[in-house]
Amino acid sequence: MEAVHRKMQTSLDKEVRAIFHKIKLKYKIVVDSSTVSYASLFENKMLITYLIREGVTHNLFHLIQANTPFSEKDWAQILDISLKSLTRYRQHETTFKVSQSEKIIEMAEVTDLGVDVFGDMDRFKSWLDTPSFALGNVKPLELLRDSYGKEMIVGELTRIRYGILS
Repeated sequence: MEAVHRKMQTSLDKEVRAIFHKIKLKYKIVVDSSTVSYASLFENKMLITYLIREGVTHNLFHLIQANTPFSEKDWAQILDISLKSLTRYRQHETTFKVSQSEKIIEMAEVTDLGVDVFGDMDRFKSWLDTPSFALGNVKPLELLRDSYGKEMIVGELTRIRYGILS
């Protein structure tokens, strides 16, 4: 399992570096694209902004998708597109629009936080699928379709991390 995770991280890092090599040239930003990694991306909001503006490539989306607990149907709902459109993005290797890229990166951030809080993907997925009293007896997954819901989820995960009961 660890080898699979390490391979996934390597693939994510490679894709992020390739994107930032292009972004660096286009926007003339000072960043050593060889040191940018998927994990370090979340530590630098400016880099996230450039990535979103450039648009998430389908390759990066595919890797992020494989590293999250969300199904194809979940992703279609989160991105507010049909399953058929999501399939077309894959077939044509299209770059996602800015609004969709933002949602993809937000879900990657939520996943990163959720796995950190719960210790593994399975427990995080279980939490996402269970109605939460603190969130109005709504499944957390249902709140991830908009930025306000995402912020509620991040807030609740942060409270859980620090043992603060709602």
